[in-house]
Amino acid sequence: MTDNSDTARAAIDAHDTLEIFTDGCCEPSSSNGGWGFAVYRDGVEIASGCGGAGKTANNAMEATAVLEAARWVNAHAAAEAVVTIWSDSVYAVKGCNEWRPIWRNNGFKKITANSRLRSRGIADADVWRAIDAVLSGSATITVSWCKGHAGTEGNERADRLADSGRLSIAVKAPLKRSR
Repeated sequence: MTDNSDTARAAIDAHDTLEIFTDGCCEPSSSNGGWGFAVYRDGVEIASGCGGAGKTANNAMEATAVLEAARWVNAHAAAEAVVTIWSDSVYAVKGCNEWRPIWRNNGFKKITANSRLRSRGIADADVWRAIDAVLSGSATITVSWCKGHAGTEGNERADRLADSGRLSIAVKAPLKRSR
């Protein structure tokens, strides 16, 4: 994770309004994915972060980006700072705002109307449990949708960071032994 330390060192206080743009990506052929976020105060980027994972999916990386952004808020921003986390992923936004309370009540399982069917775990349940814990502890974080690839600088920056995170996953080829 990166942090623009010169500007991030300035204390974030209760009067600040922060906008955080998040994005996730995944390359289908390798299943390597990345996540990224960029934090803005008054239109100026003050911090960013990115990372990657192997054997993952795009939705998992979108949710992970929101999780890492929320974790950054808890570690660096005052509890009273007003924060909007923007995501271009309908899955991540609806997951945070609509489905998360239902999943929590159902033990992070999909419950069907037919009681004879077994309940199934939701995809990326560990990420959603972590998101639930972070967002439940903060009344000042809002997760909202923004249109992707529409020229919004924060969204474009998060997209580049997610791709950097994906590229950070090095696939090492097995060594061939000479005989």
